[in-house]
Amino acid sequence: MADPDLRKLRVLRELSERGTVSAAARALHLTPQAVSQQLSALARELGVPLTEPSGRRLRLTGAARIVLRHADAVFTQIEQMRAELAAHRSGEHGEVAVAGFSTTLSAFILPAVARLRETRPLLRTSLAEVDPPESFSMLHRGETDVVISADTARNPGPAGDDGRSDGRFHRVPLCEDPFDIALPEGHRLLGSPRLLLADLAEETWIFATTGMCHDIGVAACTAAGFTPQASHAIGDWDATLAAVRLGLGVALVPRTARPAPRPEVTIRAFSERAPSRTVFAAVREGSQTSPEIAAVLDALRAVAGAA
Repeated sequence: MADPDLRKLRVLRELSERGTVSAAARALHLTPQAVSQQLSALARELGVPLTEPSGRRLRLTGAARIVLRHADAVFTQIEQMRAELAAHRSGEHGEVAVAGFSTTLSAFILPAVARLRETRPLLRTSLAEVDPPESFSMLHRGETDVVISADTARNPGPAGDDGRSDGRFHRVPLCEDPFDIALPEGHRLLGSPRLLLADLAEETWIFATTGMCHDIGVAACTAAGFTPQASHAIGDWDATLAAVRLGLGVALVPRTARPAPRPEVTIRAFSERAPSRTVFAAVREGSQTSPEIAAVLDALRAVAGAA
């Protein structure tokens, strides 16, 4: 038995639905002779008779009914395949892996995933908390599809560690992330209508342990005209605010970090020239045109715009 031709199966289905060869021919834009030839060829391929004379018409045989039952299932699968392919082309269907460091997860990635679950429920996303430069190594190896990271023009890190100046990656800016100042209860500047970084030159400072947030803080203080007196190095934002609450120093906090509020700590924005970093998404160069990746980038941009 040869594999049946789908076009011939459609002819058989039209005959079943229309009742006559002439009606099936009109529906298929064929001649009655061509319809008869297709039916005869399908019967030879399957090795069973599909029609039998019934007066001036053709009647379907029991074998034809069996064939049609399975043909309907085949046509249903084909329609589902076409629908899924159309969804894939439009970014409605697929799977995208996203990686980012801790603050980008809560500020950007998780809200974007929640948005996609509502707007594109067939698009699956997987998440990983990974810091650069490892996140960019994963991106290059194909272990993730989108990386969320941040940088600043004053960041002294080598180009490529955060995706800068690396032709392998395509960058999509998301937003500027300014740093605010965390002050303890009773601080002399809490009621000041205008607050500059230089006003804090004599303070004791709490910085991040290493990395971009540490470098941005030190560079910003230097640019403001003073060398900060660093007393503590803490890598957790909640612990940093606990130290501020205890009066151990003041701290620069990126706005996207959104640490849990503490009653004895006030976070204030600077009046001008606040230190900041640029949050961006990176994908492998060329993959930005993939519909499912473009959908994730659109969701990230929407979340960043709302934030």
